[in-house]
Amino acid sequence: MEDATTATVSAPPARATVLILDFGSQYSQLIARRVREANVYCELVPGTTPWSELSPRHPSALILSGGPASVYEAGAPQVDPDALKAGIPVLGICYGMQLIAHHLGGKVEPGARREFGPAVLEVEDGGGIFAGLPSEMPVWMSHGDHIPELPPGFKGIARSANSRYAAFASPDGAVMGIQFHPEVVHTPHGRDILRNFLYRVSGLTPSWTPGSYIEEAVASIRATVGGGKVLCALSGGVDSAVAATLVHRAIGDQLTCVFVNNGLLRKEEPERVLEVMHGNLDMNIRYVDASDRFLGELKGVSDPEEKRRTVGRVFIDVFEAEAKAIGEIDFLAQGTLYPDVIESTAPDTAASAVKIKTHHNVGGLPPGLRFQLIEPLRYLFKDEVRAVGTELGMPEDVVWRQPFPGPGLSIRCLGEVTEERLAILREADWVVVDEIKKNGLYRQVWQSFAVLTPLETVGVQGDYRTYSNVVAVRVVTSDDAMTADWARVPYEVLAKISNRITNEVRGVNRVVFDITSKPPGTIEWE
Repeated sequence: MEDATTATVSAPPARATVLILDFGSQYSQLIARRVREANVYCELVPGTTPWSELSPRHPSALILSGGPASVYEAGAPQVDPDALKAGIPVLGICYGMQLIAHHLGGKVEPGARREFGPAVLEVEDGGGIFAGLPSEMPVWMSHGDHIPELPPGFKGIARSANSRYAAFASPDGAVMGIQFHPEVVHTPHGRDILRNFLYRVSGLTPSWTPGSYIEEAVASIRATVGGGKVLCALSGGVDSAVAATLVHRAIGDQLTCVFVNNGLLRKEEPERVLEVMHGNLDMNIRYVDASDRFLGELKGVSDPEEKRRTVGRVFIDVFEAEAKAIGEIDFLAQGTLYPDVIESTAPDTAASAVKIKTHHNVGGLPPGLRFQLIEPLRYLFKDEVRAVGTELGMPEDVVWRQPFPGPGLSIRCLGEVTEERLAILREADWVVVDEIKKNGLYRQVWQSFAVLTPLETVGVQGDYRTYSNVVAVRVVTSDDAMTADWARVPYEVLAKISNRITNEVRGVNRVVFDITSKPPGTIEWE
């Protein structure tokens, strides 16, 4: 058997697909999310991909993203002109619009005045992407260049105070460009504009649903696996649980799950995972308690990336030993998501993407681990994974569990990881989540957790002076973890959390609240 490779089970070629050509915009993934929200399947691909490579995928439409460059500068990323002439609908957004003009005979020049922020769009042609929308509407601009001359035969269909051609269309209306960003919330009718492009201009139907996805994925998994055996690592999180349930739906007892207790899990997590996945969903699960080994390997380690590498390495060692004990295994199932792939700069993301941190389940398999990979969630965002889990009939408390990092509490325990410090962190984390749930906030926020800092401060508890640990509380809102904002948790909830932690958790005398967004920070502290 060959070394680890990825079996394609997540994007059957027969599905109608919109390809989003990514030219480095900070909003590229938001475009993808808006298209998915319209129940149309799409994927992000590098904007400079030749049409000869895109054509075999038979895209139903193309969307060209924005980007920070100027199309006329040397070295600026360019679209393959053949993609614009292929006879399929094309929508260019901001830089994407300028690329269309540049390559089809128009002109792009530096603007006398730049346009950043809110603007009013005046619609001159109410058909196509503007069908059924007001003749004037607020939009969000972000550009310094402008288009003084359209490509031959094109016509302007909207304008703004600073842009004579804030939107244009080809003679047949199939190739369109807009200077504003419809994907951001600051363009209130943006979703309608994108849906008009998808439904009216491109003739697509909203058929990308959890039910259709499950049907396609199950069929693909069965065809890929055949009579083979599949191993899946359960982490206790939503992603691995949904991936395992989907694979189990497809092949039943050919799947064996391994749940490794690494000693870095949340309070009562091992018991909950086994109860739900084995008791409720009747999966074959092997439980391995390797807590002592993980903590032993982490002794003296305080660097965040070293923690991640250590946890990943030990997990692979433990997991591989279990795989050998089970016998012949042909496939490894993982709960990799699309944001994992994008952040780790896999080949199917834009060349301009920047690696942010090591992901434990993307490209992390050692060369000697002889499995083929099955990643049925590889092209899904988190909200789509939850929708699939719900459609599969999984318990609500599993489907709506907040994300938990692969290295577990090791990266929320700043500094060295010890059993004593983990015990403090577990209790504090339990209080945070408990109060967030009690106050009806759990499903309103993306993540809520405690961080044990390496700081100790003076306090007064009872009649005694203390010198104890500082716990930070982190609560954020987000759609997909690519960006996040700190949650405006009511003061009374924060007060209750602080009071409970300092009273119930031994070794803590101070609680602070993190009010940092992503960017500039990240959601996790390490």
